[in-house]
Amino acid sequence: MSYIATTPPEQAEGEVQAMYQRQQAHFGYLPNYARLFCHRPEVMKAWATLIATIRRPMESRRYELVTVAAARALGNSYCSLAHAKFLAELVGMAATQAMLLGEEGAPDPVERDIMAFAAKVACRAQEVGAEDIETLRAHGLADDDIFDIVAVVAGRAFFTRILDGLGAEPDAAYRELPTELSEALCVGRPMALS
Repeated sequence: MSYIATTPPEQAEGEVQAMYQRQQAHFGYLPNYARLFCHRPEVMKAWATLIATIRRPMESRRYELVTVAAARALGNSYCSLAHAKFLAELVGMAATQAMLLGEEGAPDPVERDIMAFAAKVACRAQEVGAEDIETLRAHGLADDDIFDIVAVVAGRAFFTRILDGLGAEPDAAYRELPTELSEALCVGRPMALS
């Protein structure tokens, strides 16, 4: 489940117990990643505040597409799978598969360029040039929209590095995703068996 010892839910107290309860209420189960934060629940709280602030101005579909693009580029299966599932809840599984598996006509050219930009920022931010920004502006994105994309990617880099650096396996719940999609999104650690 992870490379460090974590507090079992039945032994959790105080802030750790409260954090576990919030995660359990949100997902219906305690995600593997949440257990890592038993060592620093204040970091999880700060992360939740940061990512909520970053995502607030973005339309949900764009946020999920940017997040999946960044997570895939960063080689993080956990966030790739989780945010594909969130995207499917927004737009349906067929549309999600079409967008993320690159099927004909999906995503649209604007989303395709946004996802490519997010992937570039995730792994090669030092190579981003004015032409990358101009491509997004040509699609009608304003500078604050572009800032939001970069902020989502930067936040995702922080979170994925904690998860992967400590060995968090994606939850077995993601096995419910269609096989072709889950195989395409398992770009790093494999899913937990249970």
